[in-house]
Amino acid sequence: MTLASRAMSRRGLLKLAGGTATAGVLMGASGCGLLGGSQSAGGGDGQVEKPNIKVGAMPVTDLAPLHLAVRNGIFKEEGLNVEIVTTSDGSAALTSTIGGDYDITYASYVPFFAAQARGVADLKIVADCGAGAPNTTTIMTSPNSKVRTPQDLAGKTIAISGPRTISELLVKATMRAYGVDFSKSEFTAIPFINMPAALQQGRVDAAILTEPFLTQAARSSGAVPVADTNTGPLEDLPLTGYGATAKFVQDNPKTVAAFQRAMDRAVAESQDRSKIEPLLPEFAKIDKDTAAIISLLKFNSRADATRLQRVPRLMKDFGFLDKDIDVAQMIVPPPQA
Repeated sequence: MTLASRAMSRRGLLKLAGGTATAGVLMGASGCGLLGGSQSAGGGDGQVEKPNIKVGAMPVTDLAPLHLAVRNGIFKEEGLNVEIVTTSDGSAALTSTIGGDYDITYASYVPFFAAQARGVADLKIVADCGAGAPNTTTIMTSPNSKVRTPQDLAGKTIAISGPRTISELLVKATMRAYGVDFSKSEFTAIPFINMPAALQQGRVDAAILTEPFLTQAARSSGAVPVADTNTGPLEDLPLTGYGATAKFVQDNPKTVAAFQRAMDRAVAESQDRSKIEPLLPEFAKIDKDTAAIISLLKFNSRADATRLQRVPRLMKDFGFLDKDIDVAQMIVPPPQA
């Protein structure tokens, strides 16, 4: 498929869906401070404490840089052999990491900060991953639904991926941004993969869908957008990252630094969509046509305390947390150039 035909396919799909989107890959400012040439001098060549590490991950598109780093040997250049272990969800991966099954895990920031606030474990943010971008996480409805605007969501049944998750937080925050009372709405837990069918069958009035399920729902059942969550106070909101226990970070500082350098390089390479698009069908389990037209989150690698502080602030505001968290204390500083 040519670039022109891809663009036409995307425009045609979004015309059907009633919105617009940017299909290109963006990288946030926090991922821009990258070094040229070989990055292995500080931690590779056998200098890491733990060369074989396991990373808990989900089959989602924002992990494209991680898979690129494995495929292109970027981790190996840093002295790391990374095994990506597929998990059912971010909370499960985090639980396994706390238990010692994984060394580093990918998850949305919500379970990271919730576990930290409850004192379940002392956690550290090793690297940033993905932030909100236009048309990547959207509240959708079926073409036959009476829901057409954010105001129509009041009192309706809305599918979320689970209680106290980033999806619930995004729906409630988006509704509030539009002046909609969410207190009388019913939030039903449905896995993302099952949401398109739930919409089509009328089991829910609306659902929050992220890519690639968003595009799949538009293609298969004509699902239409109600509200893009990347708007107003939620624009460019940090959504996902990589974390580890404080003990792992303390015991393996060179290993963590090597992981950070590798992710810096992988995020930089991922600015070129042609480098990651061929990987999407393999790890995200989507067909090539869908991979060619989906919108992608904004890829980041460097965790920024000011940006990340927005997440626990929102969580406390919506009752997900009962106390403040100082995100700066959780971030592992990146290695010096």
